[in-house]
Amino acid sequence: MHKDEMDNYIDLKSLISLILSKWWLILLAALIGGGAAFGYSKLFMPLKYRSELAMYVQSYTSFNENPDHNYNNINNSKQLINTYKKVLKDKAVLNDIGDHLIESFSPEVISKCFTVSNGKISPDSIDPCISLDSPPDTSVLSMTTITKDPEVSAAICNYMALVAPDYIERAVGVGEINAIDTARVSYNPVSPNVKKNAALGAFAAAFLAVVLIILVDFFDNTVKETEWLNEKYKKAIIGEIQQFDLEKKRAKNDKHVKLTDKDVPFSVVESYKSIRTNVNFALSPFEKKVFTISSTSPAEGKSTTSANIAIALAQGGSKVLLIDGDLRKSVQHKIFGVRNRKGLSTAIGKMADLDECIAKDVMENLDIMPAGPIPPNPSELLASDNMTSILEKLSERYSVVIIDTPPVNVVTDSMELAKNVSGTIMVVRYGDTTTDDIDEAMKKIEFSNMNMLGFILNGVKVKHKGKYYSKYKYKYYKYDKGYGYGYEGQPDDDDDEEGDSQVNKGSRKKNTNKGKNKKNKSKKKKGGK
Repeated sequence: MHKDEMDNYIDLKSLISLILSKWWLILLAALIGGGAAFGYSKLFMPLKYRSELAMYVQSYTSFNENPDHNYNNINNSKQLINTYKKVLKDKAVLNDIGDHLIESFSPEVISKCFTVSNGKISPDSIDPCISLDSPPDTSVLSMTTITKDPEVSAAICNYMALVAPDYIERAVGVGEINAIDTARVSYNPVSPNVKKNAALGAFAAAFLAVVLIILVDFFDNTVKETEWLNEKYKKAIIGEIQQFDLEKKRAKNDKHVKLTDKDVPFSVVESYKSIRTNVNFALSPFEKKVFTISSTSPAEGKSTTSANIAIALAQGGSKVLLIDGDLRKSVQHKIFGVRNRKGLSTAIGKMADLDECIAKDVMENLDIMPAGPIPPNPSELLASDNMTSILEKLSERYSVVIIDTPPVNVVTDSMELAKNVSGTIMVVRYGDTTTDDIDEAMKKIEFSNMNMLGFILNGVKVKHKGKYYSKYKYKYYKYDKGYGYGYEGQPDDDDDEEGDSQVNKGSRKKNTNKGKNKKNKSKKKKGGK
């Protein structure tokens, strides 16, 4: 659900679907809440004991042989019960009971159950312990006491039965009250009710989790639907890329996933094939097939997406050049394992020949131009006439030129290329990129007069029936905080060796293939003869 003018209402079906998709979180909250309530009840709540006593109310002292007289006696007794309740909860009665308790129990027991002030029990601390009630259609007054000591609970009942008749006679002067029996001591605690408290804790925690899930979703302004993107920004959807597990790659300390890796799911491969088709359609009106790929913010997967789109286009038969235009935090040389001593920065600065800055035949139909050494002025280099000249030459050599550029909302590098490219594709991450991020990026794109080719929604997690859910967690790669200026020295020799080894491997494979082809040709010739 998005906070949009057209969708500012509660969709019950979506709400139920949202709650069901988070069932594990609700269950976890219920278990934690129930466990916490159980532990608190068991370990911290004091045990309480109950004692009961029944007293019979009479408006006259005895029954006689006249039935009408006895009937009126019972009715009068019922009317007196409410009055007796008030009288027996009076502070004078409670003070009298408190004096009897002080005489009967040790100070330790009394202080455990009541508040003691100046050697006397406060009547306000006795009052909550006493409950007076009358069963319907009876003249019986039931008294229940609950305290932290079983003997004290029974003593309160018995002392009440002892002092009640005297106070009733003095205060009301009508009828009498008598105890039917004496209160017995029960050593079975009635509180806390651990099972009930645990159930209430689980229910409260689950309810709170549901409320929080709804609130978080209501105020969530991250992108989760390609249809919504299309409707709001009126731009094409180039494609969407599903989430898949990267644990094996992480175990190998490899953050970058190429389309040619063995563990890439079939659905992701098909997604890039669809993106390849849409990119070709998007570029069809333009003579120069040069475009940039960017994102609104760091860590949205634009560099890995750029690499895989280049691979997909190359697999489709196009001669492709991928340029790492991120002169601040370059990554394409790591993804493809090529040297980074020479690249875009050295080509623009005319410190090396253009061909020397391109890694040829990294894959079939795919060449890579790495970023090269980090310059102190990336934006100026990308906006220079030399960059324009380089792109004109490269657009004549290659069917498609892709430029991986920094995030739009971080630096202006991508905008500097507006005049030299056919357009840009914006990569946004499912459940991470916000509408505010996209709004800001679109303003910058429009201000620079760059053609917006469309969006790619990255990291989509799908459920059955194609419903989106959950926030996509992994990141293709991570930028450091901020984009800093200044040189960082030459690349490590290890990187160069790794690049050389991979390039050499590729050349050895080509040589062996050539050898095999020669053998096959010779065999065919012999067979022909």
